[in-house]
Formats: sequence, C-alpha cells, structure tokens
Amino acid sequence: MDKNWAIAIGINQYRNLQPLQFAVRDADAMQDYFLNEVSFQKVYPFSDHSPPIQQDYGSPLDSTPTFTTLKRFLRTRFDKPFLQTGDNLWFFFAGHGIRHEDRDYLMPIDGDPGDIDGTAIPIAYVTERLRRSGADNVVLLLDACRNEGRRSGVGVGEEVQPGVITLFSCSPHEVSYEIETIQQGAFTQVLLQGLRLQGEANCATVERLDQHLRHSLPQLNQRHAKPRQTPYVTVEPAAKYHLILLPRYATVRDADNLKMEAFKAETAQNYELAEQFWIRVLTVSPADPDAIQAIRRLPQMPLEKQANINSLFASKLIEDAQSSRGQQVKVAINLKQKTLQSMKHRTLIPLLRLVVVTLGFYLLAWATGSQWLVAIFGISAGVLLFLYVTLVILCVMNFD
Repeated sequence: MDKNWAIAIGINQYRNLQPLQFAVRDADAMQDYFLNEVSFQKVYPFSDHSPPIQQDYGSPLDSTPTFTTLKRFLRTRFDKPFLQTGDNLWFFFAGHGIRHEDRDYLMPIDGDPGDIDGTAIPIAYVTERLRRSGADNVVLLLDACRNEGRRSGVGVGEEVQPGVITLFSCSPHEVSYEIETIQQGAFTQVLLQGLRLQGEANCATVERLDQHLRHSLPQLNQRHAKPRQTPYVTVEPAAKYHLILLPRYATVRDADNLKMEAFKAETAQNYELAEQFWIRVLTVSPADPDAIQAIRRLPQMPLEKQANINSLFASKLIEDAQSSRGQQVKVAINLKQKTLQSMKHRTLIPLLRLVVVTLGFYLLAWATGSQWLVAIFGISAGVLLFLYVTLVILCVMNFD
C-alpha cells in the first residue's frame, strides 16, 4: 500500500524532428525528485544518455527512448499487475507530441511525422498499459508540446484518458516553452516548485497542484518574455480532483475534503472509488475513525484487501509512534545539552578559575614561608578541586 513507481522520459536529439534543449534535463530533474526527495520505490528513466535499466531478472533493459524500446517496455513490464489499491504510478514525458486523426501521440526519439501509425505511441495505449499495473491511481505529466525552443504538440490534450489524472503543460493549440536562462522547460520548473511546497500552501492534492500550475506558469513565461502558456488538468472520474497525491505533505484539511468525496462515492454505490479515497485518507490520518469504519463496511472489499489495509493502518501507527518517540528523544537530548552548557558556563568554568586562583595564593604563601597561609590556601584549594572533579563526574554520568 502507498507505493509510488514512476517512468521519466526526456528526449532532446530527435532524429526526424527539431531537436530540443532541456527535455532530458527535465526528465533528470523529475527522476531526482522522485527518488531523492519523495523516496519513490522505483523509477524507470528513458533519455538520450540514460544508462541501461537494471531489472529484477534477465539482462539490463536498453533505455534509449525509441519506438521499439518504449513499446516493448510498456508491453512486457505491464503484462501483469504488480501494484495494488492505494498505490500510484507516475508517467512523465518531455518531448514532442502530435495529434493525428483525433488521437494524441507521444513521439519517441525515432518518431516520424510522416508515419505516425508506425512510429508514434498513442497516449491511450500508454494509459491502457499503465492501468494494468494494478495501481488505482495513474498520473500523467505531459510536456509534449515543444518545437524550436518550444515543445510542439498542437492539439494534444483533447483526448480524455479514462481513469487517469493528466496534467498537460499547455492547452490544446498552444505550445510549451523552454527557458534558456534556467535551462529547463517552464512546465517542469513550475511543476517541481509546486510539488516541493509544504504546510498549508502545499500542492499535495490534484486540485491545488492544478491551481499552482495555472497561476505560476503564465507568470514565469511573462518574466522571461515568452508567450502565454496555460497548463490544465483532465481528471477521470472528476471526483479525483481532490485526490491526495503526496500524503507526506497533506494536511488534515486535505483528508477532510477527500472524506467528503468518499462519502459521495459510497452514496452513489461506487464502492471501488470510495475504497480508493478511504485508503488515501488513512495514509494521511491512520487513526481516522470514519475511514476505519468505512473500510470495514464496504460490501465488495475482499478479505485479502482488508488484511492489507489493516497492515497499512498498523504500520502507519507504528511509523507515527516511532516518529513521535524520535522527536521526544531529540527534545530530551537537546534539553540535556542545553543544561550541560548552562552548568559549564555558570558553574564549572568559574569554579575552575577559583581553583586556579586559590592554588596561586597557596604557592605564593609557600614561597613567603607563611605556614598558616599555606595551610589555609592548601585546604581551600583541595576542597574546591574536589568539588570541581565531583561535578565533572556527575555531568558525564547524567549527560552522556
């Protein structure tokens, strides 16, 4: 449960189309975000320079994004389900796209505009294969509209993909721009900014990520003297507009909004969709009583899924408890360190100085031959030194 897998494709050196500058850089940036910032379990990179992909079995997979390689990968990797309800599969593409005979296509590195049927990959085929993964949530991030500093895909985006959340870098009949000063596509730049937001302003849901893109992307293009570029999202079913994409950044308010959609889905007897929503509520708030009761009452929830969800619930509680315990330990350590520092500066250092001064008077008295002063300062120095050593030992025992 709550697994995230991704595919990141970026193509610069097209063989039959205008080369691009920063599509590969965009795909690399997305791969780095998926792996290193949000800890996805698996990312498959395909680009001009990406190394062969190590597989669980067999020889490494060629990662050059040709028509044959991408079609074979989509056909073989997604032949059988390997994810499940509550999991997400992300697909990022930066390159050229084209609309042909009322269908949207992605252009691989060897795509030929004169032979669309034989060298381009229909987006509908991509989504059909991705949905075979078993993940109940498929997210397409398509920057497929570039040409000569622009990503050309005029008309791409008019075809709605069933059961899929699709974020397009620009509206149909617009183009997507690359920005030389930041060496990145405008869409990817703003997309990553949104995905990294935390707190109340986060973009953990489809709705707020869409709002962020539509607000920030035109502003970015305007600042860099680029024509207007209007990103947009298609969501099927529409109720997934409130879906939580990044549970680690989501708030209780996000979970409450999704709970409303879950109740609506149950009322409409769309139990499969309700199940998806309730599971994602649990990923944000694992002790939510409404979600727990709903999961137990859903009429078509198999026992195996019930067991998986109970396991998810238990693991989330353990994770939260461990996190809370870790915070408590950190606070205790910080408190001990501060106390030690305070004792060091307020007690130990002044006491040590007093010991040194007393020893100085003792040596002076010994040099002058005054026996009674030698006795007084000797005893005083001994007592002070004993106190100092005792305090140091106590500090070591209590604050180690």
